[in-house]
Amino acid sequence: MRSFLGKRYWLVGASEGLGLALARKLSAAGADLILSARNAEALAEAVASLPGKATALPVDVGSSASVTAAAAQLGAVDGMVFLAGVYWPMRAQDWDATAAEAMADINFTGCVRAVGAVLPGMVAKGRGHIVITGSLSGFRGLPGAIGYAASKAGTMVLAESLYADLRKTGVKVQLANPGFIRTRLTAKNDFAMPFIMEPDEAAEIMFRHMQSDRFKVSFPTLFSWVFRGGQFLPDWLYYRMFPPKG
Repeated sequence: MRSFLGKRYWLVGASEGLGLALARKLSAAGADLILSARNAEALAEAVASLPGKATALPVDVGSSASVTAAAAQLGAVDGMVFLAGVYWPMRAQDWDATAAEAMADINFTGCVRAVGAVLPGMVAKGRGHIVITGSLSGFRGLPGAIGYAASKAGTMVLAESLYADLRKTGVKVQLANPGFIRTRLTAKNDFAMPFIMEPDEAAEIMFRHMQSDRFKVSFPTLFSWVFRGGQFLPDWLYYRMFPPKG
């Protein structure tokens, strides 16, 4: 079981929701945390709420310059967890270029930027821990998920490719694919969200996963079977599950 005592972890997207809930778990386990998000005031409040050592490092993962500047201040870390994300429900018929590009640039390209800020140093040392947050929505295309599902699919494949390259090295890569979590993002949805979790509940699952040697966890387990199973359905059957809407 992995110990976090005295380890430096950079949590990207940790000022609220799942990120902050996970920060509390890691802080209680003795980790030295660096919390990042765009909102400096929210970050300061998050750091003050933690039981252990933590510092705030504001960063906008949508900006290469911001990530580069943050990396220069970061120093060596033992691990990085990418949790940053933005979300707007969107159908193809209601295309919003600004929102679609933001989801791609923050959720996926932002992850690439953050990983790139720490991975070369980990590879050089031969040790490290990268954790990427995907989503059940990333397993296969879904209606009303333009931008978000695609961006999460990208993060999931990124994690899989990193794992394929690094699994026999000292750099450990893990992927966590949660379902619905009660946050200000899911509050935008106007439909029933099955198996919706509270942030603390989801953080506990993710924390236990980070302690393990497994590569991937998708949760809640029962709900995840729907999405994972959908990968094996032929197109004609899969898309019949989502009748077209005007």
